[in-house]
Amino acid sequence: MDLRESIINQNDFALGLTKQLLQTEGKQSNLVYSPLSIHVLLSLIAAGSKGPTQDQLLSFLQSKSTDHLSSFAAELVSVIFSNGSPSGGPQLSFANGGWVDRRLPLKPSFKQVVETSYMAALTQVDFQTNAAQVASGVNSWAEKETRGLIKEVLPPGSVDSSTRLIFTNALYFKGAWNEKFDATATKEHDFHLLDGSTVKAPFMTNKNQQYVSAFDGFSVLGLPYKQGEDKRRFSMHIFLPQEKDGLPALVEKLGSESGFLDRYLPKQPVAVGDFRIPKFKISFGFEASNVLKSLGLVLPFVGGGLTEMVDSPEGKKLYVSNIFHKSFIEVNEEGTEAAAASAGVISDRRMPMTFVADRPFLFTIREETTGTVLFIGNLLNPLAG
Repeated sequence: MDLRESIINQNDFALGLTKQLLQTEGKQSNLVYSPLSIHVLLSLIAAGSKGPTQDQLLSFLQSKSTDHLSSFAAELVSVIFSNGSPSGGPQLSFANGGWVDRRLPLKPSFKQVVETSYMAALTQVDFQTNAAQVASGVNSWAEKETRGLIKEVLPPGSVDSSTRLIFTNALYFKGAWNEKFDATATKEHDFHLLDGSTVKAPFMTNKNQQYVSAFDGFSVLGLPYKQGEDKRRFSMHIFLPQEKDGLPALVEKLGSESGFLDRYLPKQPVAVGDFRIPKFKISFGFEASNVLKSLGLVLPFVGGGLTEMVDSPEGKKLYVSNIFHKSFIEVNEEGTEAAAASAGVISDRRMPMTFVADRPFLFTIREETTGTVLFIGNLLNPLAG
């Protein structure tokens, strides 16, 4: 597997998803999310799928096979997300988890992929009698894995007795700027909103050279984080439209050009005159299933294609009922702290309960506390007599 090629494909997936998200969920509010988190969750679901459902997932994720996706996930955890804080770099962690109904044994092949490639810790649970407690346990897991930043990835009522599996992932990042901002220089300035009004916000500044490049209609700032002893380098990039109301056009460009993020990056530091960026903090959550369906990924949510997950006839009825995502980011003079968690809820599509008394039947009238039967009879023909 070519890691670089996989990352390019993952980035194209990310930009397409981001464009849709910014033009829907993010039109009226601040937004932050982790496309990588959703990508890994969908990859894990793809590993348990078959036929047209798997084909659609592979096409959506721009991958050749589920083996490629699994290898990519394993490389991400070992290469990208190894913790750099012991050597002075960013603090990083990535974890996957799975909650499986105790009545449904996983297929050995799927279980192996989940535990080895995705390194997910699996827990047997009873959804039929303890759905609320399981949901609470998943939320506690996400809170622990994100250092308390994501407290409720599963909203109330999202897990019930029809739930059969839940797969989750959580990622955490905390990096200090390579050159920290002086907090005493932070001052309030106007921030221009899309509707033409302004608000006062705290802006950070310094007089150092910055990684900045200007392009047609926008400019890009790169802010490096302090690097550890390994080869990894992490940076934040800010894509700033030239016009005060230019964000929608920039979003359109971002989602329409393959390789956008690689093409428009500053390469070297330059002297800057006026230099200010705002401090900010964002918490954001959304139901990713709706956005994914609007982009054409529908078969996993229909059912019948997740047959490679469990060793049971019930596997034919499994479908993805919901995918939830929550993220958090805080940017200040010291650096950045960010976290995200995704949860995919897989349920059993049961036929709705019916009761149509259109044939002969038996009936009783009884007293319930004692069980005494007062009357008993049968009905052969409701029109007779």
